[in-house]
Amino acid sequence: MGFMKVGIVTEGDDLSSFVAEDFGRAPYFLIVDSETMDYEVVGNEFKDAAEGAGMLVADAIVGLGLEAVIVGGIGPHGYDRLTGAGLTVSFDEDGPAEMALKNFLRRRERMKKSQ
Repeated sequence: MGFMKVGIVTEGDDLSSFVAEDFGRAPYFLIVDSETMDYEVVGNEFKDAAEGAGMLVADAIVGLGLEAVIVGGIGPHGYDRLTGAGLTVSFDEDGPAEMALKNFLRRRERMKKSQ
């Protein structure tokens, strides 16, 4: 399994934090190295935007060099911006961020093997 840089939208600022339900309004964004589990915390400066928070967050994320994003819920505009930029978006995720990432990586490996 190769290294991946994955973004996880979270309620708190560490890997035990729960995956956030709302992509645009989530308080934090963790940028995780899938091999070492080292991570960087980014506060969501757009969480209180009057409108379009999901698109603003998506635009900010696209420039971070990520390969995938793990979220609870995401609207069509944010989803389209991320996937249009070549990112994999795994939605309907829940539970602690570290568990969601491990589950995502396991599913991804299984898909690669079945191709």
